[in-house]
Amino acid sequence: MTGTLTTAELQSGKDHRNENFPVASILIRKAYRAPIMAFYRFARAADDIADHPTAPAAEKLRLLEEFRAGLTGRGAEDAMALRESLVAKNLTTQHALDLLEAFRRDCTMLRYPDWDALMDYCRYSAMPVGRLVLDVHGEARSTWPANDALCAALQIVNHLQDCKKDYLALDRVYIPQDALAAAGLTVDVLGAETSTLGLRRTISDLTKRTMGLLEVARPFASQIADARLALEVSVIQKLAEDLCGKLLRRDPLSERVHHTKLELLPLLAQATARFLGRGREKRALRLAGGSQ
Repeated sequence: MTGTLTTAELQSGKDHRNENFPVASILIRKAYRAPIMAFYRFARAADDIADHPTAPAAEKLRLLEEFRAGLTGRGAEDAMALRESLVAKNLTTQHALDLLEAFRRDCTMLRYPDWDALMDYCRYSAMPVGRLVLDVHGEARSTWPANDALCAALQIVNHLQDCKKDYLALDRVYIPQDALAAAGLTVDVLGAETSTLGLRRTISDLTKRTMGLLEVARPFASQIADARLALEVSVIQKLAEDLCGKLLRRDPLSERVHHTKLELLPLLAQATARFLGRGREKRALRLAGGSQ
């Protein structure tokens, strides 16, 4: 692929209905949907640029710079549309700028030495998404630590699900190099038909660390004032927990580790029941406190 590329040429055609987790679902109030969907379209377009399998890195970086310019003035159309939407709500563009840093890294950084480096990537690739949604809803920044843990967990689950595809299509490996080395492995094991025992153990270890992040995120929904957003977070938490279970049981190199539509229905019901149960517990505690 040569010449000057355009953003349109690098788009995958994927939209919010094809993502692993809900994006501005019916639970989100209509008043909040516009900035969230503008952020999604911005992220989707920029992500498609960074993930294009044949576009040169220099061209990807040039197009991503147009997105950065669009957030600060004139540039990519999706970025300018997001900027206008955020300005109308008196919201910062910093979360979008942070996200662009992750996409820039994706163009040139193909390996991550350790867990800390991976978490630093998640600081830019995942955490800003949740922070933006919280800001749109006017939620307190005290919710950020739990948000960051959940968002990082979602990102790592996605990396583990797609470790074979990322390696074969993009030569990109998010599994930390020290984790592979500790098992006596090199990245080429990700291209095999099935995982070796060592790779399965490595993925299981990383999954268990991710489950630790989900434990940190468990109080997140109860910290959110907007009940509909809190329910959506409860659903996302449940989906992430279930996917971690799948990663412990299944081989992402040879088996499906994504949810089918039929699998989603009972998980949604369980998440809703958990959310309503916690609401009853909170009301009971308030009543008990008031009677003392």
